[in-house]
Amino acid sequence: MELLIIILLLVIAAEATYLVAVNTKKSVSKKAGRPIFVDTSVLIDGRIIAVAQSGFIGSDTLFIPRSVVGELQYLADNADAEKRSRARHGLDIVAELQNMPGVKAELFQDGSKAEEGVDERLLKLAKQYNGAVCTIDYNLNKVAQVENITVLNVNDLAMSLRMAYLPGEKMLLELTQKGQDNHQAVGHLTDGTMVVVERASKLIGQTAEIEFIRSLQTAAGKMMFAKLVENTRSDSSKKSERSYTKKEKVTQPKRQYSEPAQAAAPAPAAFHSDSNDQRLVRRSTRPQTQSNESSTRSSNPARQKQTKKPRTSAQNEASLIEMLNNQ
Repeated sequence: MELLIIILLLVIAAEATYLVAVNTKKSVSKKAGRPIFVDTSVLIDGRIIAVAQSGFIGSDTLFIPRSVVGELQYLADNADAEKRSRARHGLDIVAELQNMPGVKAELFQDGSKAEEGVDERLLKLAKQYNGAVCTIDYNLNKVAQVENITVLNVNDLAMSLRMAYLPGEKMLLELTQKGQDNHQAVGHLTDGTMVVVERASKLIGQTAEIEFIRSLQTAAGKMMFAKLVENTRSDSSKKSERSYTKKEKVTQPKRQYSEPAQAAAPAPAAFHSDSNDQRLVRRSTRPQTQSNESSTRSSNPARQKQTKKPRTSAQNEASLIEMLNNQ
C-alpha cells in the first residue's frame, strides 16, 4: 500500500508539472509575435532601451527569464564595485522595459537559478518556444548559430547603422553641383548621402580626392562634410593663387612709391614766381592722389571682403539642412 501511494504521488506530480509546462507554452504562444529571450549582457549594455523605443521590436514580446534576473542579483551582491554598478544598471533596465509604453516586456518564471547555466537555459527556452535570443555575447551568438537559433545582436545592428565613412577617411568623389556657399561643392555617395566639400567650387564636374571631417544627422537624412586633399588641387586653382599673390606684391610697392612722390610734388612750384601758379600746381596734384587711393582700394579685394559680415556656424548648418530637405 505504501508503494502504491508513493507511485500515485509521483504520477500526480508528473502530471502537474506537465500541465504547468503546457499552460506556460500556450500562454507564450498566445502572445502576439515571436518570443525574444533577453540575455544578461544586453540588460547590462542598456542599448535595448533605444531599440525598443524606436519601435523596431514591433509586436514581438521581450521575455526576461527569472534566471537572468537572479544572475544580475548575484552580480549586484558581488564584492567588485564595477560589477555591482553594472548589475544594478541592468536591474534598472529591466524595470524601465516593463514600464515602457508600447513595448511588451514580461518576466518569464523559469526559476531563480539555472543549474546548467544561464546561456544553456536561454538556448533551451528558445528551442522550446520557437523564439529568439537577444544577446551581445560573442560565444553565445556563435553557439546559437550552430544550433540554428535566431539571434538578435545589438552590436550587429549598431555596425549596420554606422556611417559608411568615418572622419579622417579618404576617397575619390565626383563633385556634381555647387553648394550653399560659393566656395562649396556637393557630391553624393552610392547610398545617396550628400557630401559637402569645402573650398572645392572650382572642381565641379571633376573627381577629386577628399577627406571626411564630420557628419550631421537630421530628420530628412544624413549628410557629411569633407575637405580637399592637398594633392588633388587643380593647376588652375594654383595659378589663380599665384596670380593673386603677385597682384598683392605689385600693389604694395606702388603705394609705398607714390607717397614720397606726392610729398615731393609741390617742390617744383617753388621755382614759379607767381603764388597763383603755385596754387594751380598744388590743386592739380590732389585729384591724382585721390585717384591713386581709389585704385589701390579697388585693386585690394581683401578690404572688400572684410566689410562683409561672416556667417555663423548655426546659419550655415540651417542653410545646409534646408538644401538637404529640398533635394
